[in-house]
Amino acid sequence: MSRPVKGAGRSFNSRRSAGTWALVAALVAVLGPGAQAGADSDRSGLPEAIDTVLGDTRMEGGVASVVVADAATGDLLYQHLPSTRLMPASNTKLSTSAAAMEILGPGYRFTTDVLADGKRYGSVLRGDLYLRGTGDPTLLAADYDTLAARVAASGVTRVDGRLIADDTRFDTQRLGRNWAADDESSYYSAQISALSVAPDTDYDTGTVIVTVKPGAAAGDKPVVTVTPDTDYVDIDVRATTVAAGGGDDLTVEREHGTNDIVVSGTTPVGGAGAKEWVTVWEPTGYAAAVFRDALAQHGVKVTGPDRLGRQTPGTARELASHDSMTLKDLLIPFMKLSNNMHAEILTKTMGYEVSKRGSWSAGLAVIAGYLKGIGVDAAKVRQVDGSGLSRMDNFPAGQLARLLLAVRAKPWYADWKRSLPVACDPDRFVGGTLRTRMCGTAAALNARAKTGSLTGASALSGYVIDAGGRELVFSVVLNNYLASSVKPLEDAIVVTLAKSTAEAATLVEPRTARGTDLECAWRKPVLC
Repeated sequence: MSRPVKGAGRSFNSRRSAGTWALVAALVAVLGPGAQAGADSDRSGLPEAIDTVLGDTRMEGGVASVVVADAATGDLLYQHLPSTRLMPASNTKLSTSAAAMEILGPGYRFTTDVLADGKRYGSVLRGDLYLRGTGDPTLLAADYDTLAARVAASGVTRVDGRLIADDTRFDTQRLGRNWAADDESSYYSAQISALSVAPDTDYDTGTVIVTVKPGAAAGDKPVVTVTPDTDYVDIDVRATTVAAGGGDDLTVEREHGTNDIVVSGTTPVGGAGAKEWVTVWEPTGYAAAVFRDALAQHGVKVTGPDRLGRQTPGTARELASHDSMTLKDLLIPFMKLSNNMHAEILTKTMGYEVSKRGSWSAGLAVIAGYLKGIGVDAAKVRQVDGSGLSRMDNFPAGQLARLLLAVRAKPWYADWKRSLPVACDPDRFVGGTLRTRMCGTAAALNARAKTGSLTGASALSGYVIDAGGRELVFSVVLNNYLASSVKPLEDAIVVTLAKSTAEAATLVEPRTARGTDLECAWRKPVLC
């Protein structure tokens, strides 16, 4: 439902972006952090319209930080608690991805190499074989197979030595700060390593896909397969097939500190079964296991054991190499599907490229420096990981809006903006996490924005064209609500912007929620 709204609001409109932000700072200093500036210079009714949406009962007891600005001029059109720091969830990826484009560059590629140390005696290598990674999150089992084929093509059929997996580009801290322990086996919380494997072209690195199909008859064990086909994980099937129409409550979960994946529950004859993406324990070992299997398939036998975390000596000779897609192309699966692991890998990569330290602390320092350089006040945000999975991340909408305005002047902006999900575009690699939202509205195929979801935290920040052809920047960060979902409120704000003009706002009231904001909302297929 939509209706025109006119009248004075509680926000203000200025004429110059620099003056706007200076005035915001002055008002915050006078009124206190998170205060809302009051003025009545905006007669379009837009402030009243957005205030109406934020007054929805679903936000009762919650808190919202919201900013809207003219993208071309930077003029501030609306603000509500612009300096209040809230959990941004995956809106954190806006800062990580923009910093990566600036620091690493759109053409940056990850390389994965196979090297030999020792002497060749015909087809026998007497020495160690090294698999050296730099963090490529897109490596598939097929890529390891290609590397193995190249080793075989070099004439090596036997390695009298060890297979050493060199993941030393990154430190050994596998999980981010304050990540939830009960997310350990969930695909959006995989361990971070410079060497890993992705099971499919969503590139959920560090995971395997476990597919469960019901047995032929009641009482049979379900049939379980793993992609890629690897013995690195052990499947413990405790589930049972029941008669058609019976209970369907399968769970697939990896036990803590192991690679034992337990399949439990029941699945009915003729039912759909289940398909789950499950993280592995120690992704470097996973990569080594997949590569060793590929070598064997190509007739190359490695007699020694796998060794993890050893640095490749400078004397080693290259036998094969693989380059990833460019960063500008990697941004598509990263941002469209809100891939946490890509964010963390890029964070550590920035740390390595700038200071030769592939750690979270080094990478986050690089991101903070980048934000400061484009006018975002890094002292007013807290970023402890690259993805927003941590509940310690804190951003106000005002600083996210500054970021969205500043990147428009960058030479890589078009590629970066292309990576943002597009409202109601059904293509997963275009619409991404917005592909089912704002359909049948003025924002459909118009708004481009980054989603974010944690329990009690939701965010949406990006760009939209209003009814008068004016491009607007918006950032909506909502926290501490108890409703099952507040995404309809985010959508209502963006659709209101899309239907309004500079002269008159058209209020679009929030729809009834469909579904819930589950923790992270990163369930396959991705819908957040």
